[in-house]
Amino acid sequence: MRDAVIIGAVRTPVGRRNGGLSGVHPVDLAGQILQDLGDRTGFDPADVEDVILGCVSQTGEQSWNIGRNAVLAAGWPETVPGTTLDRQCGSSQQAVHFAAATVLSGQADFVVAAGVESMSRVPMGSSVGELGVPYGPELRTRYAGVDGFAGDAPVPFNQGVGAEMIAARWGLTRAQLDEYALASHHKAAAASDGGLFAAEIAPVGDVYADEGIRRETSLEKLGQLATPFKADGVVTAGTASQISDGAAAIAVTTSAWAAEHGYAPLARIHTAVVAADDPVIMLTAPIPATAKALKRAGLSIGDIGAYEVNEAFAPVPLAWLAETGADPARLNPRGGAIALGHPLGASGARLMTTLLHHMRDNGIRYGLQTMCEGGGMANATIIELL
Repeated sequence: MRDAVIIGAVRTPVGRRNGGLSGVHPVDLAGQILQDLGDRTGFDPADVEDVILGCVSQTGEQSWNIGRNAVLAAGWPETVPGTTLDRQCGSSQQAVHFAAATVLSGQADFVVAAGVESMSRVPMGSSVGELGVPYGPELRTRYAGVDGFAGDAPVPFNQGVGAEMIAARWGLTRAQLDEYALASHHKAAAASDGGLFAAEIAPVGDVYADEGIRRETSLEKLGQLATPFKADGVVTAGTASQISDGAAAIAVTTSAWAAEHGYAPLARIHTAVVAADDPVIMLTAPIPATAKALKRAGLSIGDIGAYEVNEAFAPVPLAWLAETGADPARLNPRGGAIALGHPLGASGARLMTTLLHHMRDNGIRYGLQTMCEGGGMANATIIELL
């Protein structure tokens, strides 16, 4: 039987907004991570049968099929195809799912899944409203009364407001969110300072490490931040993911192809699902996605040794913990997007790269990754260490 395995995974450092990666064109940033994946894994780029690349803001420098452009920027053979997909924040996690499905079905033997986002150069929301709003009359009628649908507002579904709604529904306090954010920075700092990211990061120019980690932050500093999404709210910039730049790439093939070409698989893509939930609160779908993945895999939450739940906002992983009964000590063990940053289209592959390396370093058999996505969706993936 065919399977889908990972033989290589690498990412750039995550750059802060207007930081060390902001001078790099996103096509070149994506092209470099493809080069780095090939160099570190040792495969012949001519063997790659497709590149599936996630990118959210597909306009300006990230338009016109950046997946194909990245292949050409990498210097790979012109015979290597490339395509671009958008499942919002989960775009490159979905790219991994599509890569796995492609090799499992026999349509190809070797596919690269990747993602890129330069939020410094192509700001979030750049593609909204250029030629009209992205919500037609039927959708606007269905959600009439939702904050933001008055007039011609292009973005009625506000993720920050959704995060406040989650906090209210699960009874999460400002103190709990601030404490969670501080812990994310502490874990990321410990991982970075301890060299735990070294094997997964490919430097870009003189940028060797993630730029978003705030070693100097404290509960006092976090407590001074405003709550922009609700006057008497609990969510702040300090408990939200950072606007960032970055790229990541994962090589997906079958065990048979890997053995034939002399590669040792690192992990098997055990289970891959997608789920959807309320688009207004928007950020709760990781909960049903996790339940769906575990049921399909025949596993329990206790069987999973590490979880990567994207820290879009602190209420997301905290609500996920409350609903799943997962062990908090296994959650985002090397920090998350609050500390490391969230380059939208790249984050799915970045999380998987970090999860895989953590599993290898600690001999963990099963890992689970899930992330909330615009429109109220979520992907969930279970990988098995080999």
